[in-house]
Amino acid sequence: MNSDERNTVVERDVVVRNERLPGWAVGTMVLLGLLAVGGLGLGWWATSYAQNSRQAAAADLQTMRTGYTHDVDAIQQRLTANEKQTTDIQDDLTTVTKHLQITQGQLAKARKEAAQIREDSKTQLAALNDSVNTQLATKASTEDVTAVTGQVGVVRTDLDNTKTDLNDTKNNLQMARSELGTLIAKNHDEVDELRKLGERDYTEFTIDGKNKDQKVGSVTLTLRGVDPKKNRFDLTVVADDKRTDKKNRNVNEPIFLYAQGTRRAPMEIVVNSIDKNKISGYISVPKVNSNGTSASASM
Repeated sequence: MNSDERNTVVERDVVVRNERLPGWAVGTMVLLGLLAVGGLGLGWWATSYAQNSRQAAAADLQTMRTGYTHDVDAIQQRLTANEKQTTDIQDDLTTVTKHLQITQGQLAKARKEAAQIREDSKTQLAALNDSVNTQLATKASTEDVTAVTGQVGVVRTDLDNTKTDLNDTKNNLQMARSELGTLIAKNHDEVDELRKLGERDYTEFTIDGKNKDQKVGSVTLTLRGVDPKKNRFDLTVVADDKRTDKKNRNVNEPIFLYAQGTRRAPMEIVVNSIDKNKISGYISVPKVNSNGTSASASM
């Protein structure tokens, strides 16, 4: 068989084979091959994923076991501590109960002793009272009463003599009197003499500087101006929250302040000496004030 004949035979076989394998079969085979390859890849991925999952699950399980063991140990420690604390509390409670029983017994004993002491004290006090009354009755004899009467007479005589001396002192004082009849002291020595009479209280003061408030007794004084050549001064008086200006007042001229609601028993302000921006004097108040109130400026 020559070459032409062989080629003819081959072509025929190819034709025959092509006729036997249609095109869709080839595509199907290719698709099946791809699916097989994909299946193998998916199987490998699934195997790897499953292995990784088992390892992760084993690790999580180990972690859970470790944590559970730690928690169980902590709970056991707490239970042990609570049991010890409970035991200590029971021991303390037992001790306190014993002490309380002892204390109650001591308290009952102390109350009993206190009651006995009160009864004894009452008895002793009654006996002492009787003894004192008896002694006083014994001493209150006629002679004692006579002696006391004599002492009262002596005291009365001394009081009369003192009163006489004061009256003589008052009569002997060569002082000017105000329009209300009160004696006016011109210096410190005369103020002391007036104090001895006991009719009024005297407070001496010195104000050095103008426009400076100075508290004297129950009033506030403020020097406003001084004229040394004419022996005159200006003074502001505040009493009972009432302000009064006293202008062109002379040395040894009394300024009267009457108690609120009355014109009896006035307070007196007297300036005895003046200098440059400086004055000195005294305030006198009656020892008995019928209204019991503070003074307010007047006149």
